[in-house]
Order: sequence, then C-alpha cells, then structure tokens
Amino acid sequence: MTAKYAVFGHPVAHSLSPRIHAAFARQEGVDLSYVAIEAAPEDFAAAIHAFGAVGGAGANITLPHKERVVALCSQLSDRARRAGAVNTIVRAGAAWHGDNTDGLGLVHDLTERHRLDLRGRRVLLLGAGGAARGVAPSLLDAGVDSLWIVNRSPEKADALSDALGEPGRVHTRYLADLPSLGGFELIVNATSAGRGDGLSLPFSLAAPRSLAVDLSYGEAAISFLAWAGAAGCVHRIDGLGMLVEQAAESFALWHGRRPATDAVYAELAARADALQTAD
Repeated sequence: MTAKYAVFGHPVAHSLSPRIHAAFARQEGVDLSYVAIEAAPEDFAAAIHAFGAVGGAGANITLPHKERVVALCSQLSDRARRAGAVNTIVRAGAAWHGDNTDGLGLVHDLTERHRLDLRGRRVLLLGAGGAARGVAPSLLDAGVDSLWIVNRSPEKADALSDALGEPGRVHTRYLADLPSLGGFELIVNATSAGRGDGLSLPFSLAAPRSLAVDLSYGEAAISFLAWAGAAGCVHRIDGLGMLVEQAAESFALWHGRRPATDAVYAELAARADALQTAD
C-alpha cells in the first residue's frame, strides 16, 4: 500500500516539499504519496486528525503551525521539546510523535554544502516564532559565540530565550535597539518580512565577515538578501538548501535512511535561477 505523507501550511501551494520528497522516493525506491494540504489556523487540528484517519503516516509542518502542532503530539523528541516547535510528525499507532529537523537542516547546509564555520560567531536571530525556534538550539550547538534574539513581540523573544536556557549566551533586544547593537557575523532572518511584512534594518548590523541567511526561499527571501548585499554581507544564502536538508532528515525519520541531497538541491537551484532569468 502506498504510504501517505503531506506538508501542512497556510499558505502552502508554493511549497517545494512534494517535489523534494518525490525525488527522494525515486532515489530510495520508496512507494509514497506526498501532497500539500492547505489548513488555516482554525482548521489545522481537524485537518491533522482527518489526515491520520485516512492513513497518514507522517507530515511536515510549516508556517504558521510549527508551534501549534506541539499540542497535538503525544510525544516530542528532545530537540522538538527544546525548540518548543515541531516541523515533522510521525504516526505511531493512534498518536503523533513530533520532531524538529529545521536546525539540523540549516547547520548541515551552511557547514557541509557552503563550507562555512559557524563557531565563534556573534549571531542575530530576527524573529521568535516557529521558524526561529526550530533553528536556535542547533545554532547554539554548532558553537556560535552568542545569540541575540530580536522580535516585534518582546514577550516571544523572552520566551524563546528562557526555553533555550543559556542566559549568559542568549540575549533579547527590542527592534528599536537594532541600530545600537553593533555588527554580527551571522544574521538569520526568521521573520515573514519577505512576505509583505516589511522590516527596516540598519546597515550597521553587518560585520566585516557577515553571513546573511534567510530561512525562506524564492521571492520571500529577495528583500532581506538585497538588504544584505547593500550592507556588505560577504555571504548571502536563502533557505532552499536548508529546506532540502531538513526534508532529508524528515525522510530518514519516516523511512530509516537519509537520502543524498546534492542532486535534488542542484535541480531546484537551477530551476529557481531559470525562473528568475525568465522574470
């Protein structure tokens, strides 16, 4: 029987996850169905229950549901519990187990694909929602020097800082503080600024060897990466590589083996370049 998998989000029609998992399935010889399911916040819990009722074996969870899905899981992995957010669920009997592969995916993309050393970097994390929660623990584990969290809602930034549990290394600030914070060697955009929710950033945030990363990809990453280029960031990377790597980690949770990612990433990157050229 074909195993059923999906990605839930709002919006989700743009998601590349079905294409990625189809490529992984061909590579590994796995018979699966993987679809994108649109679910508004008020319909999300019902959509997850309905998916399980028809035999759903696992799913990826994207914006804006990564924190919301935690309450629907009977068990969480250590990294999901630490993040307070879930991006991957696995069916276990009549229950869902929650995990988070976002941080692993980001660090793998930056250190393995792009050969960047994250150790000792002063890091600015813009945002404190599900996307930020997913990557913050892995950035700390990768050896960054300090993590500064800035969010429109200071309460969410403080909550994330408390959850991470490293008060001497993790700091929170207000948006108004950005001009006085100095330069950062790594700036991670985990906000929805590229989706029409504008975020004004001073160029002083960029240090001489700054790396700028947007967790989004495609059009959603253009405005932040354009700012990064104008600010003089040496490296500017969107979230496409992270997307592929976190998907590989999810695939491994579901099927017991991690697929190779380079060819899938290269195909998607070439497709994105072709679309930009056509525009």
